[in-house]
Amino acid sequence: MKKFFQQYYSNLFLTNRLFAALGFCVVLFLLKFFFAWLGDIPEIAVGTLLLLLCIDIFILYRNNKGIEARRFTAKRLSNGDENPIQVEITNRYGFGINARVIDEIPFQFQVRDKDFKLHLKPTEIKSIHYNLRPTKRGEYDFGFIRTYIGSPLGLINRRYNFDGSKILPVYPSFINLGQYELMAVSRYLTEFGIKKIRKVGQSSEFDQIKNYVGGDDIRTINWKATARKGGLMVNTYTDEKSQNIYCIIDKSRVMRMPFEGLSLLDYAINASVALSKVAMLKEDKAGLITLSENIGAIVPADRKASQLGSIMNVLYKEKTRYLESNLEVLYSTVRTVVKQRGLLVFFTNFESLSALQRQLPYLKRIAKYHLLVVVFFENTELKGLSTDPAKDVEGIYHKTIAEKFIYEKKLMVKELNKHGILAILTPPQKLTINVINQYLALKAQQRI
Repeated sequence: MKKFFQQYYSNLFLTNRLFAALGFCVVLFLLKFFFAWLGDIPEIAVGTLLLLLCIDIFILYRNNKGIEARRFTAKRLSNGDENPIQVEITNRYGFGINARVIDEIPFQFQVRDKDFKLHLKPTEIKSIHYNLRPTKRGEYDFGFIRTYIGSPLGLINRRYNFDGSKILPVYPSFINLGQYELMAVSRYLTEFGIKKIRKVGQSSEFDQIKNYVGGDDIRTINWKATARKGGLMVNTYTDEKSQNIYCIIDKSRVMRMPFEGLSLLDYAINASVALSKVAMLKEDKAGLITLSENIGAIVPADRKASQLGSIMNVLYKEKTRYLESNLEVLYSTVRTVVKQRGLLVFFTNFESLSALQRQLPYLKRIAKYHLLVVVFFENTELKGLSTDPAKDVEGIYHKTIAEKFIYEKKLMVKELNKHGILAILTPPQKLTINVINQYLALKAQQRI
């Protein structure tokens, strides 16, 4: 008997319906003191209630595997994206049940409302679907799927626990990589609301000779082949391949600023993964360097099948640090690691012109040997503040200061361009699109 109560009693919960029935019985006993004609009705009501309670306990507990619940997730979650989660409930009782399902999601989400109610017919299977959007990389621990089952009588609920602890890693964003593959293939970004890339010239790598069709550049006509074939023939060219594309990610304190739940470092990491994927689809070599006061991780540029996985495994563990980045160390590392000229995309952030000028000598030295693109971020809150109408003197002051900072950001772009360094000033939510757009434009212009 003791073992029975240890095994089952902790999973038995009284329902509101039972408390209502008990309250009704109490009222009957109170009324009996004033109305003798009630007779034995209160005792009969209590006896009936106890009988129904025993029947409810019996039919719920006679089947040790009355229901089954399973959680279906991907092997890893994508940071900053909506990740689908599915919970499947199977009724193995011979009668319909009312179920309350509580999925214990990781504490990082700070959500306690994943509570679902449903009715299942005998042998019926139902699925619950919802999405989770993580905003930090790392390990996320899912708890139990707790299900509370009630019979048609509804006097008690029996609790079942399924799955237990399940740890899932959250990796840099990978769910939306498919759309960036389309961008790499089509070369045009109209599908994403981005202007078309105007292709200047053509690559110097010869591909083949083909028949002329309307729209081909007449400057590519091969007159010797035309004379032999008796019809217009044109040369076709391919983009140059196997060029080094390195993403350099600043991990210093300037990348800790949050935007829509994600830090600037996480936006840079997600953009680096997408750019590496597109670069390898264009048959270039993708590499990675992380930087703070010292050099962090280095993934040499390559385009082997496992390269993207290697980059994601390195970025999965990266965190921001509190010291300022050491660009002198970056320069010496680039000179050592990147032997051939390539495209270096440096993700960082500058909040003032003086901060840029401190680092500018090192950026200029790097730009002598490689095509350098410096990517930094617009402060969208300041932009909104500058466009809102001022209502008082304090509002005018805030608006003026916001406009000053925005103008200073534009001066930074001009300062970098003046020294032959490309610059991308972008809001965080458009970072990935803008970086890939710049890479494809540089490929089309043969500047790498």
